[in-house]
Amino acid sequence: MNLQFEERPSLHGYRIGIASLDAEKSLNALSLPMIEALDERLKAWAEDPTIACVMLRGNGPKAFCAGGDVVQLVHQCREHPGEVPPLASRFFADEYRLDHRIHTYPKPFICWAHGHVLGGGMGLMQGAGIRIVTPSSRLGMPEINIGLYPDVGGSWFLARLPGRLGLFLGLTAASINARDALDLNLADRFLRDDQQGALLDGLVQLNWREQPDAQLHSLLRALESEARAELPGAQWLPRREHIDELLDVADLPAAVTNLCALQHDQDTLLARAAKTLAHGCPLTTHLVWEQIRRARHLSLAEVFRMEYAMSLNCCRHPEFPEGVRARLIDKDQTPHWHWPDVAAIPQAVIDAHFAPAWDGEHPLADL
Repeated sequence: MNLQFEERPSLHGYRIGIASLDAEKSLNALSLPMIEALDERLKAWAEDPTIACVMLRGNGPKAFCAGGDVVQLVHQCREHPGEVPPLASRFFADEYRLDHRIHTYPKPFICWAHGHVLGGGMGLMQGAGIRIVTPSSRLGMPEINIGLYPDVGGSWFLARLPGRLGLFLGLTAASINARDALDLNLADRFLRDDQQGALLDGLVQLNWREQPDAQLHSLLRALESEARAELPGAQWLPRREHIDELLDVADLPAAVTNLCALQHDQDTLLARAAKTLAHGCPLTTHLVWEQIRRARHLSLAEVFRMEYAMSLNCCRHPEFPEGVRARLIDKDQTPHWHWPDVAAIPQAVIDAHFAPAWDGEHPLADL
């Protein structure tokens, strides 16, 4: 199952629910059975009056969660060319339902987001009420590399970043450290990697009957004050003005041109971001531009419904299977994109990614 569940006794008959992703070899990548089991347990804990608080974490030192298990999806895409494979319909519906549950969780929900926090890991983390990052945290939405797009609620949280930083991060898969995450409201607290035990000890000792929010706040503040010295330097907020200027354009091809021109810039962070974009999927760039534009005025539930359509359509079109083949299956790192020129992709192809790919009512209509 690659999941562990624990209920740790606290005072006055309360318990702390701890869910641990346990697929260390795959950096805790989410499979469909993991998604379904986690959702089922979180639902049960939400309804159990003796569970005071929930923590979600990942086992192993390298990653909280490095995304979803897209290889299985793509094997099915190849078996059903031009169609939505059955696994995709279920996988994305269940994953987005889980992410939505975390966003709307009725109890204190702590996510310990150490190491790699990518794609599906960001989907889990960003819904949590208390998002903890550590010196090892490296957050990102790397879908441009595989011909997908920043899903799992990426439309929601990228559209809400300052200026054009959300667009930039979606286009370039740039890595976000702990300080960046705090700066951009993608995290709430910074603790050292070795403080998880102290946090759990503190949660067990809280009196959950009297002013639990105030006590939890005090515990987190006290632990964070011990960790502050290890906070890394900011990467992206100091560069915001420059990035905003580069992306202050009327259309997506101009944005790509401006960023790709930075590939040999003296600023190594910007140069690396530009190289990732230059070697990424041109269709993905259009999807990022459009999803962020549309998401500004959507509710959270509407965002997940939009992304569900986008994800199923990515499975029907050739770029996503080809990107996963090149990066994760054959690992030749040379994807042959069906639409290699960002300026020549027909608008009808982009629009088709937002169209319903199912019959009747939306499968996520009840969110």
